[in-house]
Amino acid sequence: MSNNFNNIAVLIDADNVSSKYIGFIFEKIALSGEISVRRIYGDWTSDNMRSWKNNLQEFAVQPIQQFNNVSGKNSTDSALIIDAMDLLYKEYFDCFCLVSSDSDFTRLAQRIREQGKYVIGIGEHKTPVSFVNGCNEFIYLQSNALKEKEIKQEKNKQMTIEKIIENAIDSLADTSGWVHLAKLMAYIRKVKPDFEIKELHVKKAIDYFIKKEDKFIVKKEKEDGPCSVFISIKKS
Repeated sequence: MSNNFNNIAVLIDADNVSSKYIGFIFEKIALSGEISVRRIYGDWTSDNMRSWKNNLQEFAVQPIQQFNNVSGKNSTDSALIIDAMDLLYKEYFDCFCLVSSDSDFTRLAQRIREQGKYVIGIGEHKTPVSFVNGCNEFIYLQSNALKEKEIKQEKNKQMTIEKIIENAIDSLADTSGWVHLAKLMAYIRKVKPDFEIKELHVKKAIDYFIKKEDKFIVKKEKEDGPCSVFISIKKS
């Protein structure tokens, strides 16, 4: 994702996406710009929502309660669609991220695009092709075996800062494998808003990468005076 949007609305259908992907979801969206709205829809009185409840505070996601008053009718979809249209007509959102594996959101994605807004879909491989094609781009969960393995291993569903840094370099690096240090640190703060340099046990970010010379390579534009610093992962 190379776009840089000013206001992204993230709307999650809790009934159709597993809570184990929440870290991966916000890590990916942060690559596209600033996330202004984080909402998740479901019947929070249901035991099925228990796994989601454990993650909402950490990722600052607002739960939207929607009772399923009639058996077999998914009122969660309707609530998400209504909110999406309300946000669409506020006009200042330039990107909508719809997190679901449900084809019911196909028309919503198309309608948002008709207004000239960008739509990112995120869902599992079971997502119907109609919804996938209705978005400007679609990100599959479980898209690679390594990520799936990491999710299973991280039972507490919290990514360490070291892993965030490595993933960020993989995502942001140019074709030569380098990423500007300032850009890298700005992205980390999007993924982990409470991040502080002291978590790396250094006073300056560059010192962390110099200390970790077994993992990273540091390149300076010039040695004397202010300079641009670039970081790359050392190849094994």
